[in-house]
Amino acid sequence: MLELGLKHQSVMRVMDGNTAEFIGSGDMAVLATPAMIALMENAAMLAVALHLDESETTVGTAISTSHLKASKVGNTISAIAELTAIEGRKLSFKIEAYDGDTLIGQGEHTRFIVNREKFLSKL
Repeated sequence: MLELGLKHQSVMRVMDGNTAEFIGSGDMAVLATPAMIALMENAAMLAVALHLDESETTVGTAISTSHLKASKVGNTISAIAELTAIEGRKLSFKIEAYDGDTLIGQGEHTRFIVNREKFLSKL
């Protein structure tokens, strides 16, 4: 059962494959903003995944975030998502990303609960 305050932390290391230079969102070998956002979304998805029916999952529909500080290759990044609102199938999360103890990103993320089969059948 879903309840406010559910949290999850996802972790990754900054590597060549998730830099702005590699992804193409910039031209330097630092953590790419899209990679940070993907980690934040992963944390939100996993915060609620075990509380859904087997036939359900969540899909991201909106994200508003800031990327406050660069992170170099080799650093470990963590993203924390906390469920802050439940409105029917709409879920809202507070999201934050850290490089060690330093806040490097923050924002809000919206996901919707969907039936896997129905969702895929509409593609």
